[in-house]
Amino acid sequence: MKGNTIFFLFCSLFLVSFLEDTGAAQAGTNYGVYIVYMGAAASTKGSLRDDHAQLMSSVKENTLVHTYRHGFSGFAARISEEEARSIAQKPGVVSVFPDTQVELHTTRSWDFLKFQTSVKIDSKPNTGNDQSSSSVGSDSIIGILDTGIWPESESFNDKDMGPIPTRWKGTCVKADDFNSSNCNRSYGDSAAKAPAKLQTPRDTVGHGTHVASTAAGSTVASASYYGLAGGTAKGGSPSSRIAIYTVCSSGGCRGSAILAAFDDAVADGVDVLSLSLGAPSYIRIDLKSDPIAIGAFHAVDHGIIVVCSAGNDGPDSESVVNVAPWILTVAASTIDRDFQSNVVLGGNKLIKGESINFSPLKQSPEYPLIYAKYAKKSGANEAQARCKTLEIMFRNCNPDSMDKNLIKGKIVVCNNVGDENYSAREKISVVKSLGGIGIVLIDDQSSRVASTYGSFPATLIKSKDSAEVLSYINSSSNPVATILPTVAVTEYKPAPAIAYFSARGPSYDTMNILKAWLLALHNDPDIAAPGVDILAAWIANDASQTPQGKEPPLYNVISGTSMACPHVSGVAATVKSQNPTWSPSAIKSAIMTTASKNISRTVTNVGGDGKTVYAASVDAPSGIVVKVIPDQLTFTKNNEKLSYQMIFSSSTATSLKEDVFGSITWTNGKFKVRSPFVVSSKSGDDNDEYVL
Repeated sequence: MKGNTIFFLFCSLFLVSFLEDTGAAQAGTNYGVYIVYMGAAASTKGSLRDDHAQLMSSVKENTLVHTYRHGFSGFAARISEEEARSIAQKPGVVSVFPDTQVELHTTRSWDFLKFQTSVKIDSKPNTGNDQSSSSVGSDSIIGILDTGIWPESESFNDKDMGPIPTRWKGTCVKADDFNSSNCNRSYGDSAAKAPAKLQTPRDTVGHGTHVASTAAGSTVASASYYGLAGGTAKGGSPSSRIAIYTVCSSGGCRGSAILAAFDDAVADGVDVLSLSLGAPSYIRIDLKSDPIAIGAFHAVDHGIIVVCSAGNDGPDSESVVNVAPWILTVAASTIDRDFQSNVVLGGNKLIKGESINFSPLKQSPEYPLIYAKYAKKSGANEAQARCKTLEIMFRNCNPDSMDKNLIKGKIVVCNNVGDENYSAREKISVVKSLGGIGIVLIDDQSSRVASTYGSFPATLIKSKDSAEVLSYINSSSNPVATILPTVAVTEYKPAPAIAYFSARGPSYDTMNILKAWLLALHNDPDIAAPGVDILAAWIANDASQTPQGKEPPLYNVISGTSMACPHVSGVAATVKSQNPTWSPSAIKSAIMTTASKNISRTVTNVGGDGKTVYAASVDAPSGIVVKVIPDQLTFTKNNEKLSYQMIFSSSTATSLKEDVFGSITWTNGKFKVRSPFVVSSKSGDDNDEYVL
């Protein structure tokens, strides 16, 4: 792997705080962990330093959970609600708020997703020299706040990497299952309290390993998930350095731990921070009490670009999280690969299915097939069956709804449309417990996201295809079928498309910033990245979905905005390496540009062609007239800045009923620079907001 490996910096902070020892207030007490936020770092202002020292001295040492002193000032401590209210009134205190828990952006309330990450898979790798694999990004350091790392993965081989950047100030954390050699000349700082069982940088979940290899994993040939999605795996910036900050477990991530990681990252010298986690969308957190927003604000102030996942609570509107305008928020899109596990009916009729399974069933359709509705328990009479609630229960394979004698030895068809009470995995468990040998789930939304079911034959089909399956069952005296093992289909269309689970905007907190509203609804969003069925490195001891007779996988396929986020983090690291003097805003602007009604827009010629002319073309939404002045930009040298103006007007007498989308594209024949925009229906006539 010469020239394509990464040097790995492990920054394992053991920052996870949990209910059993440092969590939020427990039942029967009024004590809990509170975060005291005091703004900029105390060292920058004498009076603030004094305020911080005075407040710290008033808190008992054994109640302190974290202190923040590098990027910003404050601390987290286990105190009473009354003490928290009192401290909030003290000089120098910006806000005091409970230590909330956020979640990894890899799961949903129904279990169609297991985890999330993303890594580039090239089925036809270039065997020649690849500039991006050896030099580009080699001086950039990506800090990843997550569940830890599996250092033995080949994706983290540091062979032939250059010396550690001199600006790196971190050290390596050691533990019983993690020694200094695991660090690859790396980083860690065991500076915070956590249960003894979590005092290790080693990833026990898989999420952090997956995310890290997506952002900057080294080139690994012949990577696959048990033969599926085979090819060469590498991260977005394979020569960047990685710093892992362990802030999460499978149970979630404490805000106080996240803030401590931000604080240390500022002192350690990272260039990019990547967070594939956030609060659930139903928790509306004010920016002054949002640990991610606060930490990101100070990181950006210190020159670090912060990239966060948008969340997985789509397709509902106002479900986007990590909405602070200084954060680069990433939605998830599909790629041109599809994992198909098809159903074959009697007569060899093929029905397209979606899932990852290693079905041991024969290829020929010879297994009895039954619709769950026809396998209801004998206790339910026809009058009960006509009840809508019971009818849904019977056809949906819900617990305690089917007769074991009618299910045993059969493939069962279950309707999952509109049923949010039970997950797909729960229904599979029900069918398996009753002796079923396979399951076909009717599900329109999650049918484009392939979940993993191990050796059990399980697949998802769409409603339009289910009609043929049910018609066959109803018309046949002896319906039979089989479920084929998964095959990976490449060059699948349409792709890319925004994943249905990807959170939507507008932001609940800043309605005039249309972050993921654009990402979710526009056909070709700029700030979305692959987040569906992404292959990346995994922990080597996870046997939860291991097919019978197989070893645990070294790579795994999962989905979510967690997978999309590190794709963009890798891009940001590459941009930073090529342009080391650029600010976080400049890097963000190179990836996604925003503007308001009076658009005086300035662009910079960074294409390297010197003298060149860019011409504008506009894709305007119906009812909107867009004029670009001038419609040509003539550059005479590299890094020259020119400005243009966009004038928006309505071509109709009626006001907008909904947000509309369009784009402006500048091209010089060699490069195309496209900026999408949104004209918002939610702003008043005097304060319309446009996002480019």
